[in-house]
Amino acid sequence: MRKSYEIHEVQPYINWDYFYYAWQLRTPDQQQQCRAEAEQVLAQLEGRYRSHALFELFEAHAEGDDIHLTGGQSPCEPHLTEGLSPCEVSTLTLPLLRQQQGDCLCLSDFIHPGHDHIGVFATTVDMGLETDFDQDPYQKMMVQLLADRLAEATAERLHEEVRKEIWGYAPDEHLTMAELHTEKFQGIRPAVGYPSLPDTSLNFVLDKLLKFRQIGIRLTESGAMKPHASVSGLMIALPEAHYFSIGKIGEDQLHDYAHRRGLPVETLRKFLSTLLSNR
Repeated sequence: MRKSYEIHEVQPYINWDYFYYAWQLRTPDQQQQCRAEAEQVLAQLEGRYRSHALFELFEAHAEGDDIHLTGGQSPCEPHLTEGLSPCEVSTLTLPLLRQQQGDCLCLSDFIHPGHDHIGVFATTVDMGLETDFDQDPYQKMMVQLLADRLAEATAERLHEEVRKEIWGYAPDEHLTMAELHTEKFQGIRPAVGYPSLPDTSLNFVLDKLLKFRQIGIRLTESGAMKPHASVSGLMIALPEAHYFSIGKIGEDQLHDYAHRRGLPVETLRKFLSTLLSNR
């Protein structure tokens, strides 16, 4: 599923706290003044630029630290797609990392081993928000920070639509914007590059599921998304699901993860270098 939004459709979902933090604004007067200016800029951008989203709902089941996705119609790993058209390919395995300290959690713990569902998503903005304002450094920074907020706000709005309508597991949800921003909704939306899903190379896997290029996202060699103002990740419905940090991992998990990903250990070592412990 692909959707596009006008700026005014996602602007109410902006979490301004992160905007203030980026500007290092600490007083209410500073925040109010900067927000008023930002809203003027958004009004100028209205109708010229939009944000975009991709979403796919898959049947899923967990097996150890892997989540097996079934039912999508997007291309999967090359060795699975040989001789098949995209609509015939229906299975992909998503290997994940597990905490090696504390509760030893993995996102696969929040997916039933028998039968469940999982959402995969990506959101972004028009590339012009990152390329059309180079002549004025201040305006460029303002628009870039707003683009980041719009991509996140699009993910927030999309997730609400998924819960209430598209997936429909919380059709009677009625939350204020403040409650959305403090994640009072059922389930979680872990994003690639964040503590519970830290391996940016997973973007290559999600790209095979969603075809990021449909909304203008391309991936760098490091798995980073362009435009920079883009978000990708998973949507999990389990009421008990919660966020956590993977933290440090050992060589044992690095080798196991590389085996499950079907990639050389040294390739993944580059992606996970900040997570590797010295023990």
